[in-house]
Parts: sequence; structure tokens; C-alpha cells
Amino acid sequence: MPSKPEVLFVCVHNAGRSQMAAALLHHHAQGAVVVRSAGSAPADTINPAVVAVMAELGVDLSREFPKPLTTEAVEAADVVITMGCGDACPYYPGKRYLDWQLDDPAGKAVDEVRPIRDEIDRRVRDLLAELVPATP
Repeated sequence: MPSKPEVLFVCVHNAGRSQMAAALLHHHAQGAVVVRSAGSAPADTINPAVVAVMAELGVDLSREFPKPLTTEAVEAADVVITMGCGDACPYYPGKRYLDWQLDDPAGKAVDEVRPIRDEIDRRVRDLLAELVPATP
């Protein structure tokens, strides 16, 4: 049996975009993909508006916390998705990198974070369909 694909979502603070992306992929993949997220300069806590908009979808981020980016996490990943961390994101040859240009939810109200979440959800579903094609 082939190993599960591993995806790493990286942003600067690991408090918003990468947390939403990781939680949504984990939610939709139902164990078919190994999912991690990290930040190049992790914040102390996850953005409360992000926790709120994810709760609307039944995804609980209340136990999650920002994690530092490690070499091991990047080396383990098949796909590394960066979200606005620029040069702080490490590059390793042979990895597949995607850069998702998304608004940073930091300092935004729930109404402003919802469309960011929905765009991440769309991209995550597309990625999942590519990584784990539906079996006939």
C-alpha cells in the first residue's frame, strides 16, 4: 500500500491561513493525507476570528496552537504550500512547492475572514482531488 501523501502548510505566524488550510485538509481528507502546518515566526495564539469562522464549519481549532517551522517537517512533506512567508520559507530540492497568495486574516473581523476561509477551502478541495483521486 503506498504511503499517504504529506502536505505542509506554512505562513509567517501559523495563526491564520496555514491553520485553516491544515484543518480543512484534515477534515476533508479523513485520514487519507498527513497534514501539518507551521510558521516561520509563530505567534503565541491562533487568531480568534479564524477559530470562529472554522467553528461555523464544525471544525474545532480551540486546541490548536502555532508551531515553529522545522527542517524535519519540510523534509517529510511531499507538497509544501506557502502563504506569504516569502524568503523565510526554506527551499528543498525535489519538493513540490505551491505559493497560495491569500489575504492575511490578522486584525480582520469575522466577516472579513470568512471569504479567506472559503477560498482556502476551495483550494484545499482541489488539492485533495489531485493528491487522492476518487476511486471509481
